[in-house]
Amino acid sequence: MIERQVYRMPKAGSINDLKLQTEELPQPGPDEVCVRVKAIGLNFADIFAMQGLYSATPAGSFIPGLEFSGEVLAVGSEVESHKPGDRIMGVTKFGGYVSHINLPQRYIIPLPDAWSFEEGAGFLVQGLTAYYALTELGNLQQNSTVLIHSAAGGVGILANRICKQYGAFTIGTVGNAAKVDFLLHDEKYDAVLVRDSNFKSNLKAILGERPLQLIMECIGGKILKQGWETMAPMGRMVVYGSASFSSHSAKPNYPRLVWQFLRRPKIDPLRLPTENKSLMGFNLIYLYEQTDMMHQFLAELQALALKPQHIGHVFSFDQMHEAIHLFQRGKTIGKVVVNV
Repeated sequence: MIERQVYRMPKAGSINDLKLQTEELPQPGPDEVCVRVKAIGLNFADIFAMQGLYSATPAGSFIPGLEFSGEVLAVGSEVESHKPGDRIMGVTKFGGYVSHINLPQRYIIPLPDAWSFEEGAGFLVQGLTAYYALTELGNLQQNSTVLIHSAAGGVGILANRICKQYGAFTIGTVGNAAKVDFLLHDEKYDAVLVRDSNFKSNLKAILGERPLQLIMECIGGKILKQGWETMAPMGRMVVYGSASFSSHSAKPNYPRLVWQFLRRPKIDPLRLPTENKSLMGFNLIYLYEQTDMMHQFLAELQALALKPQHIGHVFSFDQMHEAIHLFQRGKTIGKVVVNV
């Protein structure tokens, strides 16, 4: 038995209920590895799960967290692909806010030698999200025009890098003008827009004669509607989140959520053939359950040889609540990582 430190929720509802505690971890099973976690990557799915707004949230007590990096501490009797001391990065269907974790060997892969643990903790979930949305669902083609919301976040940064491998023209959007220079100069977006009251007209001005063929949509509300209206015939909108429903507080603002839900944009499926547009959505938890498919996409993603994730903010394990609070406020650039 190993004594490990974990951040556990008694049940979904309020982030304030997330508490650090000590638990015993048994020896790994025959097909499992035990990992000493070195870094944990934060994701918006963590926030929605803790607040009870994520459909995949476990019932009752649970440990948040979907991705991590670390060192293999021990392996089960049937494990041949990994050994103690290996540097790895991994994904888990919750359970990542921990100092040690047991999980099936198929959910970890080697950490590239040149990558730090922080970089490893910021790649798998957001890299797979960006790649699957763009290529499998979005049908990304050479020289496409792509609109990427939350462009300075982990998914947005990796999505832009993937698009550049296809020679795509990328337009990023942000909620804070202070992020624009970073995206234009460091990440080489072709254009960046602030999501303000002039968003639709500014988007049309940047597009000019270019058809908008693909939208990475994670905002929702009015922005989703304006993007849909601007998208060209045969265009595809891929929805993988809804940041407009997020809250900066520990608990959801339910009156505001109800109001937003009632006012959400309505897209009539009967009009889709006439408009020649496609609306798709996905949840990365689905890929977690389809391990062969996940590894296929991961191999294709790794073949692109992208730079490691941009790590914008690093916190210590005892600063988990501070890290979550900063992440919620939308003022971060790149990946928020917690070191263990």
